[in-house]
Amino acid sequence: MLYIAAVRKGDRLSLTCTALDADGAGIAMVDSLLVHVAGALPGEQIEAELEHRSPHRAEGWARLKLVQTPSPDRREPACAAFGRCGGCPLEHFDYQAQLAWKTAYTRAALAKLPSLATVPVADCQPAARPLGYRNRSKLVYARGPGGLPVLGAFAPRSHQIVDLRGCRVAEPPLDEIAARLLTLLRAAAIQPYNEQLDDGELRHVVLRANHNHEVLCTFVTRVDAWPQGVELAAALCATFPQIIGVAQNVNQRRTNVIYGDTTRVLEGRITLTDQIGSVFLRLSATAFFQTHRDVAAALYADVLRTANLTGTERVVDCYAGVGGLALTLAPRAGEVIGIEENPAAVEDAIASAQLNHATRARFSCGDAGALLASLDAADVVILNPPRRGCEPSVLQAAAELGPRTILYVSCDPDTLARDLVLLGDLGWQTDAVRPYDMLPQTAHVEALAVLTRRAPG
Repeated sequence: MLYIAAVRKGDRLSLTCTALDADGAGIAMVDSLLVHVAGALPGEQIEAELEHRSPHRAEGWARLKLVQTPSPDRREPACAAFGRCGGCPLEHFDYQAQLAWKTAYTRAALAKLPSLATVPVADCQPAARPLGYRNRSKLVYARGPGGLPVLGAFAPRSHQIVDLRGCRVAEPPLDEIAARLLTLLRAAAIQPYNEQLDDGELRHVVLRANHNHEVLCTFVTRVDAWPQGVELAAALCATFPQIIGVAQNVNQRRTNVIYGDTTRVLEGRITLTDQIGSVFLRLSATAFFQTHRDVAAALYADVLRTANLTGTERVVDCYAGVGGLALTLAPRAGEVIGIEENPAAVEDAIASAQLNHATRARFSCGDAGALLASLDAADVVILNPPRRGCEPSVLQAAAELGPRTILYVSCDPDTLARDLVLLGDLGWQTDAVRPYDMLPQTAHVEALAVLTRRAPG
C-alpha cells in the first residue's frame, strides 16, 4: 500500500473512485489523502498521476491516466475538446445518471444539516436539450501551441488555450459563427492579448443567441481605439445575416474579469431581445442571463405557480437581474418590486418592463439588504442570489417584511442549505426543494426552495 507520507507529486496511483465532487471530478482515497481526478466516474478503477498536493490539508489533485474498470454510465463525449477545456466535466456521464447525481447531491447538501434532513427534495428536472443549449459562448482569443491565434477556453487551473471549434454545447449557430470569425481575425492579423506583457488588441469574443437565433457579437479589447473592429464587424454581418449587432467592450485592466466599463456600437445594435416563457427581455451586450432558456422558463413557471398570486399581492424580487422572474409574476400581482445591485441590469429590466407593458413592475438599483430594509411589507419575497448566497442582513430584512412565502432560487446547493438554516432561525420552515438541470453536462445545480412561516410554538 502507498501510504500518505509517501504520496508525492508525480506518483502514479491505483484508485477506486467513490463519488463526484462539487466540480464533477471523481474522488478517491489513498489512505487519508482525498484525491480529485477529473474525468473519473463513481465505481471506476483507475490509474492517475498526482499533480498537486495541498500543503494545508490532506487533499490532492491527479490527472486520469487509465480507466481499468469503466462505469456502466460512461459514454463517449460529444465534444472533441472534452477533458481539455473543462467546461463540461460530465459530458462522458450518461444523462440520466447526471440527473440522479444532481438529485442526490442536493439531498446530501441539505441532509448534512440536521434541521433540513427531512426536507423533501424532488428529482432533478431534466433539460429537453442536454446539448446545443448554451445561448452564450465566452471565448478567449489567444495563441495556441503552434503560435496561431485560436478562439477557445483556458484549460482548468492553467492559462493554456484550448481550441473550442466543434463545441456541441453551444446553441446553433454560435460555433459556426466562431469558426468563421477566427478566419477573419487571423486574416486581419488581430493580435491576441498577452496577459504577461499586458499588450495586444483582442482579449475575448462573446457571442449571444436569442430564441429566434439572432446573434449579438461583442469584442472585448485591451485597446480603446480599434479601427479594425469596424471592418471586422461589417464582414461578419455580411457573412451571417442573423448577426443583428456587433459591440466593442473596452477592458484595459489587468484582471480575470471579462468586461470593462465602456461598450460601443461597431455595427447594428448592441442589445438583443430574448424570450423566457411569455416574457420578452432586453439584454445588453454585457448582461447576465440564464444559460438555458427552456429550463429557466420551467423554473419561472414553477415560481409563478407556487407564489399562488391573486392579483393583489406585493412581490419583492431580490437580485432581480434583467427582470425575468419579476416580469413573469407581474401580470398576476398587485405590485412587483425588483431589487438589483448592477446598474446595467436595472436598465435592461426597466426596458424589458416597457417591452412587456408591465406597469405593475418597478426596479430599484442599490444594496440588496438596504433596499429590502427600506420596504415596510411584502406578501411574497423571491431571493435569487449568486453562488455565494445571501448576506445574513438580506435574509434578516426579507424575514422582517413578513411575507407569507419566501421563494429562494439557488445556483449552489451548499450555500442554499446554509441560508435555509439561517432562515429557519428567523422563523421560516423549508417545505420543499426542487432541483433543475440548468447546465447539463456540468456539475451545476439550480434549485427552488419553498418556505413558509413556522407556526408559533
